Amino acid sequence: MALDADIARYLREQAQMPQPQMPPTLAQMRQATELELRALHGPAEAVARTGDFTLRARDGAPLRLRVYWPSASDAPQPALVFAHGGGWCLGSMELYDNPCRALTVATGAVVISVDYRLAPEHRFPVPLQDFCDALKWSFEQAERLGLDRRRIAVAGDSAGGNLAAAACLLARHSDGWGPAGAPAIAHQLLLYPALDAAMDSPSFDLFGEGYYLSRSAMAYCYQAYLADPDLHRLEQVSPLHTASLAGLPSATVISCEYDPLRDEAEAYARRLQNEGVPVTALRLPGMAHACIHMLGLAQAARRLLDEAGAAVRRALG
Repeated sequence: MALDADIARYLREQAQMPQPQMPPTLAQMRQATELELRALHGPAEAVARTGDFTLRARDGAPLRLRVYWPSASDAPQPALVFAHGGGWCLGSMELYDNPCRALTVATGAVVISVDYRLAPEHRFPVPLQDFCDALKWSFEQAERLGLDRRRIAVAGDSAGGNLAAAACLLARHSDGWGPAGAPAIAHQLLLYPALDAAMDSPSFDLFGEGYYLSRSAMAYCYQAYLADPDLHRLEQVSPLHTASLAGLPSATVISCEYDPLRDEAEAYARRLQNEGVPVTALRLPGMAHACIHMLGLAQAARRLLDEAGAAVRRALG
């Protein structure tokens, strides 16, 4: 179908905005991203309660988390450990407050939002290690947080989907997880994830310019994230090219019709299914990249939360 009319209008308006004479600094890009996306969110959704926590990452640095509880139930609840998008170099826990509230309400699961450190100040593998440290902490603190250890999943959008998928790959091995071994991840929710640093799929040719996420922006993000281009080949960077996906947790993979990352997300879902992993795969018609931020812009963006919510409820019970 055609690109959603509200999103198309917004993209036309953005294209007509005066362009700065000098390329923006990273600090300016971060600030602009926060302001631009917050303006699209719409009203914040109510959850039962939230709580902020700080843990120590493996190198001793402080790592912030925000936990969202959907209800005041005393029974152990399912959970999603969530990595935000932003190309590993943009975004924050604060920017994703509204989306995480909406995800909590839609899924009925506790959402644990990870404020991992950003590139290029903290390049690969630091953001991934931070996410894995937060995942390990969530299992360790399950009783304190009211979580059911058997129903803790990972989730993320865009670059956050990359981190969630990579964490599942790492969890197939016990190395680096401590004496207790790797956590038993119950599910992976991947929202328009970045899974192939080659950026050579047909959807990049179709939608790599003019559909919110551009090819040049994605190339900038990979450059910020990776100190060496040869790291593109690692499975933790390009999960689509992992030798085997067998034995990974069940997955929900949601792609957007007008997104340069569309084809790699859908190829990953096909590979998971072909290698015996239960998968729910869905393409959102008319949607563009980053639509989790567009609930206040386009009514149709709500389908992302509806589909994710239904899939997570089926997977986690």
